[in-house]
Amino acid sequence: MTQGGTSMTHAAPLVSSAAWAAAWPPGLPRQLETPRSTLCDALDAAAERHPDKAAVLFFGHATSFAQLRADADALAAHLQCHAEVRPGDRVLLLSQNCPQFTIAFHAIVRCGAVVVPVNAMSTASEMDHFIADSGARVAMLAQELLPAVQAALDDDRLRHAVVHCYADVLVSSDGHDIDLPVPDAVSAPRRPLDHPRVAGWADALAARLSPSVPAIDADDLCVLPYTSGTTGRPKGCMHTHATLLASTLSAVRWRGLHADSVVLGVAPLFHLLGMQNALLMPMAVGATVVLMPRWDAATAARLIERSRVSAWAAPPAMLNDFFAHPEAQRRDLSSLAILNGGGAAMPEAVADMLKARFGLSYIEGYGLTETASFLHCNPLGRGKRQCLGIPAFGVDSRIVDPETLAELLPGQTGELVTSAPQLMRGYWRNDAADAAAFFERDGRRFFRTGDLAVMDDEGYFFMRDRLKRMINVSGFKVWPAEIESLLYEHPALHEACVVAAPDARQGESVRAVVVCRPGAVLDATQLEAWCRERMAAYKVPRRIEFRAALPKSSTGKVLWRSIQEECTAAAPAPAAPALPASGPERHVPFLGMLGMRRESVGNGVAVVTLDLHPELLNNHGAGHGGVVMTLLDSAMANAALSRIDFAREVVTIDMHIGFMRPSSGRLRATGRATGGGRSVCFCEAELVDDSGEVVAKAMGTFRYLAPR
Repeated sequence: MTQGGTSMTHAAPLVSSAAWAAAWPPGLPRQLETPRSTLCDALDAAAERHPDKAAVLFFGHATSFAQLRADADALAAHLQCHAEVRPGDRVLLLSQNCPQFTIAFHAIVRCGAVVVPVNAMSTASEMDHFIADSGARVAMLAQELLPAVQAALDDDRLRHAVVHCYADVLVSSDGHDIDLPVPDAVSAPRRPLDHPRVAGWADALAARLSPSVPAIDADDLCVLPYTSGTTGRPKGCMHTHATLLASTLSAVRWRGLHADSVVLGVAPLFHLLGMQNALLMPMAVGATVVLMPRWDAATAARLIERSRVSAWAAPPAMLNDFFAHPEAQRRDLSSLAILNGGGAAMPEAVADMLKARFGLSYIEGYGLTETASFLHCNPLGRGKRQCLGIPAFGVDSRIVDPETLAELLPGQTGELVTSAPQLMRGYWRNDAADAAAFFERDGRRFFRTGDLAVMDDEGYFFMRDRLKRMINVSGFKVWPAEIESLLYEHPALHEACVVAAPDARQGESVRAVVVCRPGAVLDATQLEAWCRERMAAYKVPRRIEFRAALPKSSTGKVLWRSIQEECTAAAPAPAAPALPASGPERHVPFLGMLGMRRESVGNGVAVVTLDLHPELLNNHGAGHGGVVMTLLDSAMANAALSRIDFAREVVTIDMHIGFMRPSSGRLRATGRATGGGRSVCFCEAELVDDSGEVVAKAMGTFRYLAPR
């Protein structure tokens, strides 16, 4: 074969699927026979088998499978008759999670057209790229997002748009108003539409036109999701009915979903995680999905109890937030049977809490937009923590040297490459990106994920680092090259380098290091405001540093790794007031394990917020800074701490920190601010090795929530 213009030969693979044979789920085949069908066939099957069953529940309103298909057909006919949508045409879809998103998705697919799901937070300039690159001439969107495409409608780049109003479905199916808190954007009444190229959703449905039925094949393109890349602008990933069904049916079989499953849909449907778990998988088995337009822990707890939710796909940070919320403590969550997700490693302490309190194991997996989400997963009952799992049905994943593509042995870190039935057909109209991302070996086409990983002796894969420059902002991917490309458009900037900055709330945030043109005058506030007009909020640099020059290699390339390392090392340790020099000392013996939780945990609990230096995090395995921890043994904490006078005493507490290694520690707290039965102190935490030597320190706050 040829790679990069050089002829290469390869021996037999060093590692085969036998590596993970012992971990393979019993009773499941190694290869899954996916029917040569389409998403249209899947919806038809669900509507015929479960016509009156709720396909989607949204703030009390139920949309049955039969109604979903009927509405999708009516909208498909509207698109064909009034928007001239034909097989192969691309159609933009922009909306928060709602029944209308699911219906619009199927309407587009039933035209034989291609869904282009777009992030609802996209700005007008980002929308311009999606429209131009995809060639879409039609859009289906929520009414609050109409300004993002207004210019394209005015200048005829878009010839037609269908606009929906969330509030149209805010009455429950039994005629009673819902009793859940509704976001303002969702409860907003229907707005008048006065553009000649815009049609209202309700009017399109009311016409009840009959669609023509095009010939659709399993290998036809049906979804074009965009993923950012290391070369600048987002790239479209070409997924067919076959690739989506391969991923969807594999996930269904692996996790054991069935028609009686009830799925909580929180992840955005425009994202492949949400699309698969809350749109495609429920349809494939005739299950019900309970949709939320945006994350709200209290509402999620009430919905799980009310609808007896059994399956939920969520990132670890969301689950941590949820299970620490008081509403989750009060509600009956016993119906939950499957918690799965990925995107970040699940902290040990949170996993321990889920197992101890709820008997639940978090099923970590791995996938990309390019693989239609599902690719690797931990076997049920045989999972490993903070692990990408093993390759699923028919997936051939390997670890290779990023430079030579030579296959590596178990235990060696390299780039994860994969060949799978769910792998996209390629990047949309981007031969250069395809050439960089794909190579052939052993008669199979492999995709370079850009992720550095390692495989252990049992065939489980573990993430080690990122080969590509990606910043993870609250689960949203931000590619520095895309932001840099936009920054270079500023007339006052000469150079720009974008790197990740540790962020206690978001995990990471965007940091820009820039150089101005000679004579140009620009400050950080002005540049941030300029960025907000041109990119989604989560992409806007939170920190901007001006320099005289950027470090470069001998070939003139910006040394972004050097800048990244400088920024990480320079991340300031949060300041804390000095501890009093004197005061009575009290020693409290071991109280229980400290785990990552949130503050609202009830009474008789000590809450510790530690601002951890990046060096401490990197060396000792914690996931992010600003860690919030609580003593899990409330009764023991209350018995020991209720006798302490925090105004006068210095308290030393022995503890076990469940998410660090080494895991022994001491906490020293003093100083007091009281009110409402709470004691708040400054604290120092010391991480101690087995010999008793202090190996790391952190500062933060100690708060005791006394019983009321």
